[in-house]
Amino acid sequence: MKFNAITTEVVNELVSYRGKPCLSIYQPTHRTFPDNKQDPIRFRKLVSKLELSLRDKYPAEDAEALLEKFKNLEADTEMWRHTWDSLAVLASPDMFNVFRMSTTVPETALVADSFYTKPMRQVLQSLVRYQVLGLSRKSVRLFEGYGHALNEIVPAKDVPLTLNEALGYELTEPHSTVASYGGVGWGTSPMHHGQGGKKPQIEIDDKKFFRALDHAVYANHSKPTHLPLILAALPEHHHLFAEVSENPYLLSGKIPHHPDSISNEELESLAWKIFEPKLAAELDGLVEKFTSARAAKLGSDDLEQVARAVYEGRVQTLMLAADCRVSGHLDRESGRIVRSDVKGSTAEDLLDDLGELAALKGSSVYVVPHGQIPSESGLAATFRF
Repeated sequence: MKFNAITTEVVNELVSYRGKPCLSIYQPTHRTFPDNKQDPIRFRKLVSKLELSLRDKYPAEDAEALLEKFKNLEADTEMWRHTWDSLAVLASPDMFNVFRMSTTVPETALVADSFYTKPMRQVLQSLVRYQVLGLSRKSVRLFEGYGHALNEIVPAKDVPLTLNEALGYELTEPHSTVASYGGVGWGTSPMHHGQGGKKPQIEIDDKKFFRALDHAVYANHSKPTHLPLILAALPEHHHLFAEVSENPYLLSGKIPHHPDSISNEELESLAWKIFEPKLAAELDGLVEKFTSARAAKLGSDDLEQVARAVYEGRVQTLMLAADCRVSGHLDRESGRIVRSDVKGSTAEDLLDDLGELAALKGSSVYVVPHGQIPSESGLAATFRF
C-alpha cells in the first residue's frame, strides 16, 4: 500500500468531493515494534463501527464493496510497519486514499455526505509545520517537522544531494591544487599550488554547491509549502550557506550538526527549540488580533454567529480547536447549523464543516493546538466587515 501525500490540492479535492457516501477513519498509530502490533486490531474495531453506520444508510451490497478495501488494508502487514503517529483512510465508491500523519488525532469512524478533513488541515497549515535541511558536501537530507516530530522526506528529483552531483564537470579536480591562468584550453599553463591554495578553491566550490542547492530547495519545497526552513550543518557551512541563500523562509536559528552525526531524537529536540518561539509568537499574534476584533464587534466565538458569517463569506480568519468536536453539521445551502445527539468517534463535527466552507470562501483557517484558542466554544473568528 502506497501512502498518499497530504497537500493543499489533495485536501481541496476532498473538500470539494460530492459523491456519497464519504467514509473517514482516523486512528492513532505507533512507529515501532512491539507497540504497532495493536494498530491493526484497533483499526478493525473502527471498521466495525464504520460498517454499522454504513449498513444503516445504504444497501448491503454497496456497503460490502466499500468495506472490502478497508479489510484488505487491515491485512496489509507491510503497511502497518511504516506508519507514523496517526493513520487516515478516506474512501468513497470511486476513491480510496491512505495517509500517515506526524500528529496524534482522536479516533474517528465517520459516514457522512462529506469527508472529515480537519486533522489534515491541521497538518497542512504552516503554523505548526517546518522543514529541516541537513547539509554536508557528501550528503543532503530533508525533513518535515510537525510540532516535536520530524520525518525524513524525499527531496525533489532536481535537488542535488552531493557536491559532485551539483557541480559535475565544473568541480575542481579533486579540490586539487592545480589552477590555470590566462584562460582555459590550449596554451594555458597550469600552476601547482601547495596547501595554501586549496582552501579558497574548496570554498568557491562549496558556494557553487550551496547556491544550486538553495535554489532547488526553494523552488521545490519552500515556495510551494511556505514552510520555515532550519539548516542543520557544521558551523563553517552555516556562514557560507547564509551568504549565498536567497530563500526568504530560512530561519536565523541554526543546528550546528549534520543529521548524520546525531540521533533523530537530538535532531528533533534541537529543531523544536528553534521553531517553538516562532510558533508561540504567531499564536500570540492570532489571539491578539481576535481579541481586538471582538472588542470592535468584528470578531466572535459564538457558533451561530460565526456559522452565518462563514456562509456569507465575511470571515477573515477562523481558528478551530484541534481537540474539540461539536456534534452536528452545517447546511451549506442555508448556512444553518443542524445539531446532532450522536457522540463519540462516529459523530459528525460541525467545526470541520465550518472550516471546510470557510476555506472555500477564502478565509484563513487555523487548527490551533490544545489550550491555545481563546474560546470555550472551540472556535474564534475575525470578520472582514
